[in-house]
Amino acid sequence: LGSGVGSRGIYTHTPMHTHTHTHLGAFYIKHILLVNNRAVFPLEVKVLFHKSVFIFSLCVFVCVFAVFLTWVNCSSVRWATRIQDVFTVGKLLALALIIVVGLVQICRGHYDALRPSVAFEFSQDPSVGQIALAFLQASFAYSGWNFLNYVTEEVVEPRKNLPRAIYISIPLVTLVYTMTNIAYFSSMTPEELLASNAVAVTFGEKLLGMFSWVMPISVALSTFGGINGYLFTSSRLCFSGAREGHLPYLLAMIHLKNCTPIPALLVCVSTVLPVLSTLSNMHNLINYVSFINYLSYGVTIAGLLYLRKKRPNLARPIKVNMLIPITYMIFWAVLLCFSLYSEPVVCGLGMVIMLTGVPVYFVGVQWKDKPKWIYRVVERVTYMGQKVCYVVFPQEDPSETEPLTASKAND
Repeated sequence: LGSGVGSRGIYTHTPMHTHTHTHLGAFYIKHILLVNNRAVFPLEVKVLFHKSVFIFSLCVFVCVFAVFLTWVNCSSVRWATRIQDVFTVGKLLALALIIVVGLVQICRGHYDALRPSVAFEFSQDPSVGQIALAFLQASFAYSGWNFLNYVTEEVVEPRKNLPRAIYISIPLVTLVYTMTNIAYFSSMTPEELLASNAVAVTFGEKLLGMFSWVMPISVALSTFGGINGYLFTSSRLCFSGAREGHLPYLLAMIHLKNCTPIPALLVCVSTVLPVLSTLSNMHNLINYVSFINYLSYGVTIAGLLYLRKKRPNLARPIKVNMLIPITYMIFWAVLLCFSLYSEPVVCGLGMVIMLTGVPVYFVGVQWKDKPKWIYRVVERVTYMGQKVCYVVFPQEDPSETEPLTASKAND
């Protein structure tokens, strides 16, 4: 299970999520240089938007920005979180602007597209598979709901603040995104929404006038914040996996002074850069990423149910009612089965990538009697990595394990 999730994190989670966000960010950067579909700097933009030049410039810009964010995460945890806070606040302010403008439009009587006869009118009869894919694509907007689990060791009082953060953030994000879509319908018909490649830009051009440039800038900054968040959390996933013995021990080391997992960050960005050098269809990319995520979530929940039955007395700092994971598993099975039926190639590739963790587990973890030369090579690489990155194994704090030991003794 750990190797499968770890492989998903290294091969797909960070690279594909980052690629999706950078693709969106680059698309909105293009709109920043355009006002009402006219170039702000005609000569420069004409040259820049030549297809080959634009793709090359995009790849260079994205790679440089990813390397910059990696440097920030390697230098200081505080800097990384501050950058994330700034991007998150900017995103929420932009969404608040959309919601307020949309509510004003509704109060003025512009809500024809919100009438049930219009909003729920289908151009064709949807199949169950299409509905499942719609859920899968919509879930991409909520894909960060579990990222806080990766950084619990850096959260103050995680046993109290982790559940609190989840209980607050998920309803808040659901409310904000629902209100945002209602605001879109106050000025756009369903046909216009489907035809627009940048809904926020179209909304801004319709209602914000000379301030329409706010929308593409806000969305671009939001995508960059998403990249920073993926690098921050995925590096901790590699760090934890290495500490459990599922990945090389070098990835479980932190910088001697900055206390940042530099080897894990370098591995994450090294898997990101090759993927960023290509551009893919956004529709397929979101389906691909969402299916892989839900596949790993389901396997994780299945592991939870297994351990609750086989090891009921295991120390559990955070424990939920069994009805919650069982309900999730039922929804998960229906969603993935119909998604796999509708998009067998995309979803099948996701399953193959998840299964790459199986040989990794047997070769790297289960196989104990490896040839001595393998241990020598690993030891030499680890030693060189320590010298280059100036990293060591973190010291354990006994106070962090005492509550777990106490709860286990009480059981």
